[in-house]
Amino acid sequence: MPTGRRSSLFTSVSAYRLGHEGHFGGDTGSTLELLEKKRKGVKMVNKVLAAFIGVDIVFAITGAIIVGFSVSKEYEEVNREEESDTANIVAAGIGNGIFTFVAFVTTLPALATNSRSWLKAAVCLIVVDALYTLIVGLQLWILTLRIKETFFGIWKSQLPEVQGLMQEAFNCCGYFNSTTPAFKTDSTCPSPATAALMTGCATPLTRFSNTFVDNIFTALFGIVGVDAVLIVAALCLLKERKEMERYRHIDEKTGARGTF
Repeated sequence: MPTGRRSSLFTSVSAYRLGHEGHFGGDTGSTLELLEKKRKGVKMVNKVLAAFIGVDIVFAITGAIIVGFSVSKEYEEVNREEESDTANIVAAGIGNGIFTFVAFVTTLPALATNSRSWLKAAVCLIVVDALYTLIVGLQLWILTLRIKETFFGIWKSQLPEVQGLMQEAFNCCGYFNSTTPAFKTDSTCPSPATAALMTGCATPLTRFSNTFVDNIFTALFGIVGVDAVLIVAALCLLKERKEMERYRHIDEKTGARGTF
C-alpha cells in the first residue's frame, strides 16, 4: 500500500477510535484536527532540532576560539617574563572557554535522547556561560576607560631611551604633553619650543591600544549573542518536546503507540 494512503488510513482509524472511545466526546473532527497538529508538530521538532544543532556547533567553535586566543596570550606573557595587569583577564578567558566546552558537552545527551532534564541542565549552564563571557567583556571595556592612566605608570617606569623610541614611533613628545612628564630630547623633539608644538604620546598610545582591546571585547559581546540564540533555540526545543510528550500520553491512552 502506498505510504500516503497508509498514513491516511492510520489517521482515520485513530480518529475513529478516539472519537468512539469517548476521549474527545465523540467529535471525530476535533480528533482529526489533533492528529494533524501532531504530524505538524513532529516536523516542527525536526526543524527546531536542526536549528539547535547548528547553533550548538557554532557555540562550541566560540569556545575553541576563546581558549586558543587566551592560551596564545598566556604564552606571550610567559615569554615576556614580566608581571602584567592582563594576566587575570587571560586566566578568566581560559576558564571561560573551558566552561563553554562543559556546557557544550552537556547538550550532547540532550541531543542523543529526548530527555528534557538534560536540556534544562544545558540551558542553565549556557546562561551561566553567557554571563561569564559578558563579565569578561565588561572587564575589558572598563580597562579601555582607564588605559591612559594605566599606561602612564608604564611610561614612567621605562628608560629614557625607550621613551625616545616611543616618541619617534608615534611622533609625539612627553606623555600628557611635552612637560608632563618632561620629554626626551631626540630627533622628534629636539628642543622645548618644538616639543611644545607636538602632542603628548598618551593619545596615540591609547588609540593604538584601544583598537586592539575594542576588537576583543566586541568579539566577546558577539559570542554572548551566539549564547543568547542558543538559549532561545533550546527553549523552543523544550517547548516542542513537551508538546510531543503530551501527544505520546494521548497515544498511550488510546493504544495507538505505533501510529506515528
